[in-house]
Amino acid sequence: MSEIKIIQGEIFTDDRGQICSLNDFRFGEVERFYFIHHPDKSVVRGWHGHQVEKKWFYCVKGSFTVALVKPDDWDNPSKNLPAEIIHLTENDSKIICIPEGYANCIKAGVDDAILLVLSGKTLQEAYNDSWRYDSNLWLDWSKY
Repeated sequence: MSEIKIIQGEIFTDDRGQICSLNDFRFGEVERFYFIHHPDKSVVRGWHGHQVEKKWFYCVKGSFTVALVKPDDWDNPSKNLPAEIIHLTENDSKIICIPEGYANCIKAGVDDAILLVLSGKTLQEAYNDSWRYDSNLWLDWSKY
C-alpha cells in the first residue's frame, strides 16, 4: 500500500472476557474522535476527502469495507483512479492510518456496525478541508 499504514493490535480472551488493544498506536496527532454507526449494511458513506486532515479508522462492532483513493485533482478528479480496499472487523484489532490527501468511502458488512474515527484536525479545520464525491465514482459498491 502507498502511504496508508495499518497498525496491527491484539485480542486477548480468557474466562473474564476480552481485551482488544492497539499498543503500538500513538495518539500524538489526534485532535478529536467520533463514532459512525451504520444500522443498515446497504448504506454507502462517502466519498469524503481531506487535503490536510489525517484520519484513523478502527472497527468497534461488526465489519466494514473501507475504500481509499488519492485524488489527482480535488476539483475535478479522474474517474479511473484505483481504490485501495481494506477490510476491518471487530475480530481483528487493527487501525488504518490514512494520511492527508485521501478520500474515503465506507460500507458496513453487517447491520449495526460501528466504526471509530480519529481525526488529526479540529472540527472547524475539517469543515474547511472537506471534499465530497459521488459514492459510485471510483468503485462499484454492489460487489461489496
